Amino acid sequence: MHRIGATEAVFRRLKELIQSGEYAVGDRLPAELALAQQFGVSRPVVREALHACATLGLTETHTGRGTFVVSKKESPQLTFAGVDAADLIEARQLIEIPTAGFAAQRRTPDQLRRLFELLGKLAGATDAREWVRYDGELHTAIAAASGNRMLTAVVADTRRALDPQSEFLNLTQDRRADSDREHEAIVRAIEAGSPEAARQAMADHLQRVADTIARIGE
Repeated sequence: MHRIGATEAVFRRLKELIQSGEYAVGDRLPAELALAQQFGVSRPVVREALHACATLGLTETHTGRGTFVVSKKESPQLTFAGVDAADLIEARQLIEIPTAGFAAQRRTPDQLRRLFELLGKLAGATDAREWVRYDGELHTAIAAASGNRMLTAVVADTRRALDPQSEFLNLTQDRRADSDREHEAIVRAIEAGSPEAARQAMADHLQRVADTIARIGE
């Protein structure tokens, strides 16, 4: 199992243990090292899985005291860096879809080369955080290719909330392979110089992200 698959597996098992009541509300979870030994993974994998549980509102970690179960039910409203996930999707649809169309019209050869370079880096990323970094760079590079500095600044600013969201979805919902294919479709449409295709590819990508978020907690 590669790093992303291992984290997803540990996350799902922890969620099962909490929701089944084996770890009851108020219980302190075993320490990271003990969980790593129990699941046969590294401590960073356990740490990422625990962070995903906290994002869903199942656990809370208190420095010096440990991680405690606070709910058996997943939070119906996900937030990332203080931003509601639904608000984030709505804003992205308003900003990034037209931005992709402008990029198809205005991108330079150097900017197009950069987009394909980032696709390669995404495909070759060896861990979740590295992938998330390149994901942010790709979306920002698409905005830069639009030639609109205001749009570029807005897209770059959204990464404060988008980076933790991307990491969460890839670790818990196995979104990485699908995202890579969706990103390539966007870049290919930009390469083809088709604003309509670029807007549609970006719209499809954002809708799949929205659908994934909507399924969490069902």
